[in-house]
Amino acid sequence: MDKIQSVKQQGRVADAPSGHWAYRALPRAIWPYAQLARWDRPIGWKLLMWPCWWSAALAAAAYARPGDPILSLLPNPWHLALFLIGAIAMRGAGCTYNDLVDENIDAMVERTRSRPLPAGQVSRRQAWVFVVGQALVGLVVLLQFNPFTILLGIASLAIIAAYPFMKRVTDWPQFVLGLAFSWGALMGWSAMFGSLDTPALLLYAGSILWVIGYDTIYAHQDKEDDAIVGVRSTARLFGDHTKTWLSGLYGGALLLMAAACASAEAPLPALAGLVAAAVHMTRQIRVLDINDGAQCLRLFHSNAVVGWLIFAGFVGSGLWAALKPMV
Repeated sequence: MDKIQSVKQQGRVADAPSGHWAYRALPRAIWPYAQLARWDRPIGWKLLMWPCWWSAALAAAAYARPGDPILSLLPNPWHLALFLIGAIAMRGAGCTYNDLVDENIDAMVERTRSRPLPAGQVSRRQAWVFVVGQALVGLVVLLQFNPFTILLGIASLAIIAAYPFMKRVTDWPQFVLGLAFSWGALMGWSAMFGSLDTPALLLYAGSILWVIGYDTIYAHQDKEDDAIVGVRSTARLFGDHTKTWLSGLYGGALLLMAAACASAEAPLPALAGLVAAAVHMTRQIRVLDINDGAQCLRLFHSNAVVGWLIFAGFVGSGLWAALKPMV
């Protein structure tokens, strides 16, 4: 009991319902489910979505040929919509599943003890039903793709199932999160071509390093609590050397993504997007204070901008291919 009280006193932020529209627009009885799915925190599904959209855009740029109609060189809007819906559903299912696995740990950490399960707002049975419901939405989305992509999506479930347990057995749970959150880098390509090729694999590898980087920043919010309850993370592993590690992770991510562009023969704007992302990542590293939890959260959120910059570059590559004969 003393240990639990100690953790509660040292926690940084309460993970309680916010004033987000998800709570204002929904009946109060639904609030615990909104909290389980993190509907008030869209950064999670955005970060899950971006590798999907990158891959779809890079596939379109790779398919582009000079003189093709401009609209045919943009990522398939139907695929983008499916990836958006799938990301929201599967991120919500993953968060709910994670809360089920971590209920006892969450009860001992200030930031998470107000979540619906440790707070007793929903039962484990209700949470499991909610997981299944969200997963079924994801399945409906997945079934809209070609058979290869359907099988590829199903294969990701093993990684998703394993992730919540990794912080108990390894200092690198962020690597496993990277495997899961970057899976879309394979899906967008396979949705267009019905197979996997070198550009998709390179993009996937680069995205994994990006995820490890941004989630390390996120994990610095909880490192004191994590040390007490025995949760492991790259934030605790890297410690005061975090900036050096981030330089290597973000730098490696950008190099692998550039290699993916080269392998796909994507035109110059793709690299311009990566350069802009590099500037943003460099600023993250430069200003980072690993002992300022609020700042770590802000910098983590700023990776949504990285997603936009890289996506814009990949889309620009397709447009460039269409306009090239005219310039």
